[in-house]
Amino acid sequence: MDKRALGTSGISIAPLALGGNVFGWTADEATSFSIIDAFVARGFSLIDTADVYSTWLPGHTGGESERIIGGWLKRGGRREAVHIATKVGMDMKAAGKGLSRAHIIAAAEASLRRLGTDYIDLYQAHIDDNTVPLEETLEAFARLVEAGKVRAVGASNYTAPRLAEALATSDAKGYPRFSVLQPHYNLVNRALFEGALQKLCLTENIGVIPYYALAAGFLTGKYRRPEDLEGKARAGTVAHYLDPRGLDLLAEMDKIAARLGATPTQVALAWLIAQPGVTAPIVSASTLAQLDDIMEAPGLALDAAALSRLDRASI
Repeated sequence: MDKRALGTSGISIAPLALGGNVFGWTADEATSFSIIDAFVARGFSLIDTADVYSTWLPGHTGGESERIIGGWLKRGGRREAVHIATKVGMDMKAAGKGLSRAHIIAAAEASLRRLGTDYIDLYQAHIDDNTVPLEETLEAFARLVEAGKVRAVGASNYTAPRLAEALATSDAKGYPRFSVLQPHYNLVNRALFEGALQKLCLTENIGVIPYYALAAGFLTGKYRRPEDLEGKARAGTVAHYLDPRGLDLLAEMDKIAARLGATPTQVALAWLIAQPGVTAPIVSASTLAQLDDIMEAPGLALDAAALSRLDRASI
């Protein structure tokens, strides 16, 4: 499988990343292990998680996803076969939040312990923190890189002006740059990335790994009526896509999928993979069947007609 350079991180990956947000949530430990096994067996390597996964569940305090990935490694998963990306900055309840020097250093050590590894391939600021000077945040990341505990650093949920300011600060101070951006980007949410942020990433050679690549499952086509959401873990997130625009988009995806012998999931991901600047979309799977569907997406080449129709339907 062809690999893509992840910006200037020095890491190359296949054009699909596995989202670890479901580990310990909608996928138990045994299922999570099976999903990682299958993902790696197919030649993929980037697993994205965060310290905050999954604090939203009763009784969880964060780090549950990282512990499962660590358990996979301890069980015999080859460390050299995967690239582990995790994030810092969201509210970890008693463990704190934000991007202060002290919190970043402490959070990185905690993530390393949970993961059972001595280095993180990609350590990302999960959210911008304008209460802390960028210089302090970037200096903390630089310490971790210098110590060999982090290979590369990145950012998630940054605006174009703040990302540009962070890059300029790193250049001025000699700190490692954010080489990767993790934005919210998919066929039904284009405005947050397209435009100034996408242009900046292209100009500065920043790798882009979009999250919510399938819009919390909406772009799989399995949610088309309010009744389809009953009892589903992501019902609240998906509900607002069930409008005429969203349903028209699904209808267009159905036509393209039928013509190409693919699924709506594969069409949605292939569209993302084809977008300028995108290295690999992040997609989570709670079952092996979902993963099998997802892993076919990099092999689906959308022709010009399909890309044009999707662009028009998703505006």
